Amino acid sequence: MLDKNHPLPIYFQLKELLREKIASGEWKPGDMVPSERELSEQFHISRMTARQALSELATEGLLRREQGRGTFVAEPKIEHGLTRLTGFTEDMKARGLRPGARVIRLELITPPLLAMQALQISPETKIVLLERLRLAEGEPIALETSHLHFPGVEALLNEDFENHSLYSILSEKYQITPARAVQKIGADLCSQREQALLNIGEGAPVLRNKRITYDQWGRPFEYTESAYRADRYVFQAELNAS
Repeated sequence: MLDKNHPLPIYFQLKELLREKIASGEWKPGDMVPSERELSEQFHISRMTARQALSELATEGLLRREQGRGTFVAEPKIEHGLTRLTGFTEDMKARGLRPGARVIRLELITPPLLAMQALQISPETKIVLLERLRLAEGEPIALETSHLHFPGVEALLNEDFENHSLYSILSEKYQITPARAVQKIGADLCSQREQALLNIGEGAPVLRNKRITYDQWGRPFEYTESAYRADRYVFQAELNAS
């Protein structure tokens, strides 16, 4: 119960009480939580106090609000570390999740400017464009567009990228091993196309990741642009002072 004589603010006490219900599993992902009015009546507090507690939990990603429907317990976010170079498939398997992919585009194209610069190639060089919807347990998590270049890259047009990892195929069949990568991550709002493919709300936030990946000889072979659902994915890094 809430203690109105306690030095901690009432909204904070309520927030921690609701957090415990989520952490303990009493409230499961997808469950609807009590409304501001219901919480104010149950705990004899103002609706503004209840609203602040719910809003802060939503900001932390523990709750999600759907206009006209209510507030629900959010699915836990998938954490991706930034200290080791891994592909999406390997990353999901390491977390005990079933990875999946749906190929949207697989074709030989003339490189767009950013891909041409990243891959250090001339404008007339053909590259393979591989666009995939990345899935975890069947749920869309990211839209990933890879621009690929290396001798014989056109052979990738015959590969099965829905059932096999790109990096596994490159390593096993083309002797290309991802050795290092440089990436930039920023926040943005989804496009209409991303909204439809990722099954998210209009104007929902996404995390944009642009990455150049180099092989074991130091040559750039992949330039990738990805849009991750911000409600389901978080990038994590460990920082040291030394």
